[in-house]
Amino acid sequence: MPAIEDLVTEFSRLPGIGRKTAQRLTFHLLQQSPEQAGRLAAALTAVADRVRPCTICGTPAETEHCEYCEDPRRDPTIVCVVEEPSAVGVLDRATGFRGRYHVLGGRLDPLAGVGPEALRLEELKRRVAEEGVLEIILATNPSMEGEVTATYIQQLLAGSEVRVTRLARGLPVGGDLEYVDGVTLAHALTARQEVR
Repeated sequence: MPAIEDLVTEFSRLPGIGRKTAQRLTFHLLQQSPEQAGRLAAALTAVADRVRPCTICGTPAETEHCEYCEDPRRDPTIVCVVEEPSAVGVLDRATGFRGRYHVLGGRLDPLAGVGPEALRLEELKRRVAEEGVLEIILATNPSMEGEVTATYIQQLLAGSEVRVTRLARGLPVGGDLEYVDGVTLAHALTARQEVR
């Protein structure tokens, strides 16, 4: 049936969802009431219609600015740079970080054709130049691409007065921040080091 196949195909495009899992999800939804499927469809439509990147940091928001950029209790002079929006919530819940964030929207990956122009690097440079940022914390994933991205940002900001730090080592190489336990992540943030 084309409708079922279309849904399986769409589910399988999601990260971490293979064809078998996509089929299980599809058949699970078919066993639910039409109202429940309608609620899921409405929630997906609402997210697609209302959620956009924050114009300051890139975190998903339903307004022009996200909750982190709008919070007057946060220190705007300390900016934590992450690859993806999912890392913002992970860092915030696990560490109690009280600065602001900057979402790159990915990481440098020359083999996959992802260069500096594909990331929100110009926006980061602008924030450093115009918003009085004193410290940039590089919280890219501890993978080869994350390290390359962190090094590139360090070199990009080399002429500015901003202090550039990196999360301390101890995070697993090749892992993603969203899968690191809170204690390890909090320690890594607390023990960040100057990038030389």
